Parts: sequence; structure tokens; C-alpha cells
Amino acid sequence: MQGRVLVVDDEQAMRLALKGLLAREGYQVEVAGSGEEALERIETGSFHVVVTDLSMKGVSGMQVLEHARRLDPDLAVIMITAYGSEKIAVEAMKHGAADYLPKPFDNDELRVVVRRVMETVKLKRDHRRLLEQVHGTFGFEQLVGQSPVMQRLFEAIDRVADTDVTVLIRGQSGTGKELVANALHYRGRRRTKPLIKMNCAALSRELVESELFGHERGAFTGATARREGKFEAADGGTLLLDEVGDMPLETQAKLLRALQEKEVERVGGNTPIRVDVRLHAATNQDLEAAVRAGRFREDLYYRLHVVELAIPPLAARPEDIPLLIEHFLHQAAERFRRAVKPLSAAALRACLDREWKGNVRELRSSVERALLLAPGAEITPEDLFAGIDTAGDTSPASIDGADARSASVAPSAAATAPPPSGMAFKDAKERMVHAFERDFLARALRRHGGNITKAAEEVGMYRQNFQQKMRELGLTAEDAEKDPGRRE
Repeated sequence: MQGRVLVVDDEQAMRLALKGLLAREGYQVEVAGSGEEALERIETGSFHVVVTDLSMKGVSGMQVLEHARRLDPDLAVIMITAYGSEKIAVEAMKHGAADYLPKPFDNDELRVVVRRVMETVKLKRDHRRLLEQVHGTFGFEQLVGQSPVMQRLFEAIDRVADTDVTVLIRGQSGTGKELVANALHYRGRRRTKPLIKMNCAALSRELVESELFGHERGAFTGATARREGKFEAADGGTLLLDEVGDMPLETQAKLLRALQEKEVERVGGNTPIRVDVRLHAATNQDLEAAVRAGRFREDLYYRLHVVELAIPPLAARPEDIPLLIEHFLHQAAERFRRAVKPLSAAALRACLDREWKGNVRELRSSVERALLLAPGAEITPEDLFAGIDTAGDTSPASIDGADARSASVAPSAAATAPPPSGMAFKDAKERMVHAFERDFLARALRRHGGNITKAAEEVGMYRQNFQQKMRELGLTAEDAEKDPGRRE
């Protein structure tokens, strides 16, 4: 989309001539026949450039300039002046006009001025967005993991980030789908353009289309002003549709058309608006089942499902838990201006044993809360889980094996043996993680009689990665059978 221009002139012939000239340049052009009408359109519309006559009856071009600058400092105003009005035009420049053209002007001169001013406006708006989004904070540094499944995810992001391919991001709640979308955008060629996000599940059926495509004034009750939709806001950049599985069927059809035609129509409008948007969609739902049930359009599913990035749940990458804890501890300490407190050996064991149903989001909340509330020099299990309903999970009260779940899934004595006193936190963590990983894989192998393929499937790993991890841990299928461990 080239940009939106408002032409203001009380002479109809001039309005029509300017509109035709600028429309042929690819701009979306609207007109106002008076200064009063211009004020209203600027109030309710969304323009990049205003081209206005300086001398008009009633509200003058200078008043239009003052109103535009007050409403939107980035909105550029170009003055058209009559012969002998150069002094007033210079005064307008002092008050913020982007440029002026004396009558009679050359059409080529107008084209050049509008193009230059339009580019300046877009640069300003892009720069402001970058400052607001703090460019560079959404890279891989926010996606923490050294497990094989996460390394494969990072590699996949790198392969597709610098393309315009549509990506379907899948994963349980709390796994970091939005962080993957951030990484895709800020590592791609659209990184200097906006990343706009919309949660489809957070809006009523009536509001979804208005949010996506925008609406015209009076399109429905409460639409007191024209509004730009998410597609227009994301023009040149990326649009993330979170929880896309919750989008109403009627809206799905319009979304499909927008993706295929690369244009949208505001609710209540009939003028197509060209948009250049890269789309990502995220969901924790089974879209294939939704297609079979008729709740999700099959053609839209295939349009979104060009590349799929699946984020593993925390249970499938337990080796990342210590790394995540350390990352969240340092983040929280910096944000809350607190000293970093290490986890006790019991607290680390509790984290490794716990079934994190809320995945990374739940782990982060627990670590942040513990850092704030822990009274001692280190974080205990009670600090991590105090006041939390731990039914079905490992809790501070059940770490020693007091409940039924502990009797069936708790690690072996070797995996839970506390490290020697006086050991550095980093060394103690590595020792605990190594023991946990060896015990975790050994128990999976025992449950499947040493069958590596089935054990790998159970824990969410590829056979090759499972075997590589066994070699790193010095574990063989025979060792797993001999491992005294504990009864399953």
C-alpha cells in the first residue's frame, strides 16, 4: 500500500484534478471540500499526508495544519499557496508544514514532493514503532533451551525467518508460541516493519472482523469513527493471529480471501485496501480434528499450514529446566532489583520432578515468586510452591516419596542424592542434571524392555537423539536393565 492522502480544496475542479493525479500514483486518496470537512476527516480517518489549499473560506489551511499537527505529530501537511502568498507559506513551514507548492505548480513537482514527504512519514512511524518494541529483544535469547528438540526448533526458525512463508505455530499453553513468532519476525527481512498481534479468543464474534479489517464510521452501533484494522496496521510487516482455532467460521472465509487477494475491506466499506502482510498463526488446538468436525475451514487450514513449527512441552525437554531456572532467576533479579538466590538441591529436585502443566510460563511464575518471597539465602521447595494446589504434582510435602505419585515416578536414590556440601552451584546443578537425565532415560528403557525406539517415542525424542544422549551419559540398554533403580 503506497499510503493514504487527504486532498483539501474548496474548488471542485482542483480537488478532482489532485485526486486523479495522486490516485494514478497508487495512493488512496480522499477529498474534503472545506476546512471544516477536513478537520472532521482528519479526526476520524487515518492519513499519512494532507495536501491542502492555504486560502479557503471559513477554516483556513493554517488551521487545518494546526489541527493535524496537534492530533498526530507524524501526519505531514503540504500547503498549496496562491501567487504572492510565499510569506504565509514560510510561516506555515515554521509551524510544522512539511512543504509547500505555489500555484500554478507542475504535476511532476507535486508527484516528487508527495513521494518524498510520504517516505519521510513512513520512516518516522517505523522508527517510533521500533523504539516502542525495543528492536532486538525478541531474538533467540528469549527462547531458552539446549535440548535436541529445541535446537531443531531454532534451526527451523532460521531456515524460514527470512522468507514470507506462512507459519503455523503449535504448542501447549505456556510453551512460548508468541516468542517463536517474535523470533521469526525479528530475524526476517520485515524486522524494521511492525509486528502486530491479535488474540482471536479474546474477542466476541462481532468484534473479530472489526479488529482484523477495521471499520467505517457508522458501520455498526458504537462505530463513531473510522478505525484501521490489524491488517492495515501490519502493512509491510507481520500479523500474528493467536488462538486462530477460535476464529468464527464466517470470519475464516474473509481471512482466506484477504490472504489470497492481498486486500481487505473495512466493515461497512466497499473499497478494497491493498495490504502486504506476512501471516503467522498460533494454536494449542487440534486443527485437523476441528476441520473434520466442520469448525475450521479445510481450505484455510491448508493456507495456514504451509510450514509448521511445533514447540515441545516442558515434559519433553526436562534437561532444559535448570537452564530455564537460571535464566528466569537473572531476569527477575534485574527487573525486581534483587540479588540472585540459588535453588537448594531439594528445590531443584522438586522442579525436575514436577509436572509443569503450565509449561515454561508456570515455571517462570514460580521462579519469580520464589525470588521475591524467599526469606532465606537460597530458594526452597516451599518458596517455589507455597499456596499452589499441587494435586497430581510433586509438592514440597511429597518430595520424599510420601504420596502415591512419588511411589511410581520419583527418581532413583542416585538421581536424588544431594551434592557434597561446599560444591559450587554450577557444578552441583550439572551433577544433578546428569544424574536426573541418566535415571530418566534408564527408567524409560526399563518400561519398554530395553527397546530404544519405544522409549524415545514415550519421552518425545527422536531415536537418534535418544541414542546420542545415551552415549553422552554412558548409558546402554543393558545398563538400564541392570540398573537397580527402584520399582516402576
